[in-house]
Amino acid sequence: MTVKYRDAVQGDLAEIVAIYNSTIPSRMVTADTAAVTVASKQPWFEAHCAKQRPLWIVESERGVVLAWISFQSFYGRPAYDATAEISIYIAEQQRGKGLGKQLLLYSMAQAPTLGIKTILGFVFAHNIPSLQLFLSLDFEIWGNLPAVASIDERDYDLTILGKRLAV
Repeated sequence: MTVKYRDAVQGDLAEIVAIYNSTIPSRMVTADTAAVTVASKQPWFEAHCAKQRPLWIVESERGVVLAWISFQSFYGRPAYDATAEISIYIAEQQRGKGLGKQLLLYSMAQAPTLGIKTILGFVFAHNIPSLQLFLSLDFEIWGNLPAVASIDERDYDLTILGKRLAV
């Protein structure tokens, strides 16, 4: 599938939030348990910087938003500046079609131009499709945080995946 990547603009935030909120009911992707608002995501949106911690919109050739990708700083201290957490959220109708792999490959290729040497993914241990995606691209399991998330009175493990890029 041919897609276009571009930096997100303020007018994209509602679509970003809609895609994000569409993942909440599955209880597999995010630790949010209720829909978030555009206003609540505004500070997160503003924290992105195209040159270091971008938030990309992924569009079809016709301009339909298919997904979004973000890099966020890890742990907020200078020694970790070359490490970033990646988030990939795909519109419901596009999931399961191989788009995630395409987006992760693109992100990995762009990371060195952003000063990123290490990419981290934080994935619920029961989210087998996402774990398989990261592992298929040579990410390694760097940690497991047992029962750190409680959703609907059930406890869930969080798996930390990492990859050091060749730079």
